[in-house]
Amino acid sequence: MLLVGRTKEKTCAGQTRRALLQAGFLGALGLSLPQYAALAAAARRPKAVILLWMWGGPPHLDTFDPKPDAPQEYRGPYRPIETNVSGIQVTELLPRLARRADRYALLRSLHHGEADHGLAGTTGMTGLKPQNGRVHPHVGALVSRVRGSHPTLSSFVMMGDRLQQGHRVIQGEGGGILGAVYDPFRVRYDPEQGVLLGEVTPPKEVGPARVGRRHRLLQEMEGCAGIGASRDTEALDRFYQQAFALMTSTEGRRVFDLGRETERLRDRYGRHRFGQSCLLARRLVEAGVPFVQVNWSTHVEAEEDAGDGGWDNHYRNFEMLAERQCWPFDQACAALLDDLEERGMLRDTLVVAMGEFGRSPKINAMAGRDHWPQCYSALLAGGGIRGGQVVGASDDKGEYPASRPLKPADVCATLLETLGITRTDVLALGLPVEGEPIHELL
Repeated sequence: MLLVGRTKEKTCAGQTRRALLQAGFLGALGLSLPQYAALAAAARRPKAVILLWMWGGPPHLDTFDPKPDAPQEYRGPYRPIETNVSGIQVTELLPRLARRADRYALLRSLHHGEADHGLAGTTGMTGLKPQNGRVHPHVGALVSRVRGSHPTLSSFVMMGDRLQQGHRVIQGEGGGILGAVYDPFRVRYDPEQGVLLGEVTPPKEVGPARVGRRHRLLQEMEGCAGIGASRDTEALDRFYQQAFALMTSTEGRRVFDLGRETERLRDRYGRHRFGQSCLLARRLVEAGVPFVQVNWSTHVEAEEDAGDGGWDNHYRNFEMLAERQCWPFDQACAALLDDLEERGMLRDTLVVAMGEFGRSPKINAMAGRDHWPQCYSALLAGGGIRGGQVVGASDDKGEYPASRPLKPADVCATLLETLGITRTDVLALGLPVEGEPIHELL
């Protein structure tokens, strides 16, 4: 913000001397007061994160780290293509993102030691493995704890179903040892039914007036019961307050109404689950939500043998990539970057696309790739990071980091750094800190 002088004496017209000095200075710069106000508002806008969680583990050799010179049993059938940044290639299955490489950075040397979906997922979303049964908070929960609650919406929103490994729910999506009060508010998009807010969506016959009466009744009952405060009751109360706010506030209902977007823009994102979820993530960030995660799951109609729609391609890897995975991801992610850029939001919104690990560089006997935490890739765009670069490198077969090895904790530290949350802030909560912000990006 440009400030000329510090005097506050008022003129006869009621304007401060400083304001008049600023106006004259801005005129010399060719800026009108409305233009300056818009720039000042943009400068004050708090940053946000949209995490595209590619559940199942995308194959890095077939997406962001192609190895055209590797033996055939490694490289697969898809050729690499040049991006709009000289020297950076991606797979031919991502043509839209290839034309936007100047906006993002690729990490090609992520690694950790967990080959199990559950442990890898927990490590990726929290930056830390569970220790002695204690699950650390999701990075979004830390943001919610430090930044505080959004007045109407949640500060941490999770799009999509809960991540599961078979019938086992994956830990690490919530507040962990910070408590359930910092769990995300969960939203789901269904191509047939639209945006589903789960338990906070009232039946059609229950209007705002009845919702209000029920709220007052609940408050009276709680007062009579004399329930003492605890972590559990605090979490439940927070859920109820959020529910009533979303059901009764104009802002709460408006932000989830995708019908307010043009048909053309919705088509750009794609009418599948993942595309519309990404569009809703943009709307949430625009409304002031600092952290939104979009879970990749059942984003298009799945065949019986296609699992939950994730990237866990132990067999038919190349068929699945071409038919069900890369094109929706390429379409939606490219549209998200364009949309944020066109609205002047990309510099303040960090978009991250990553999974819990990569896939085995060597193709298995079922034309698939298996779990591979030893080396994998991620995409980061916006939020003030420098695009058009690759940080870290894998070896000639994509098996292990060859330079600048990185860990999930480093990505989490970078997300927090982008949002202005320091190691000191985390340590003040009594939580351990691992990882360092990736300085090449910032």
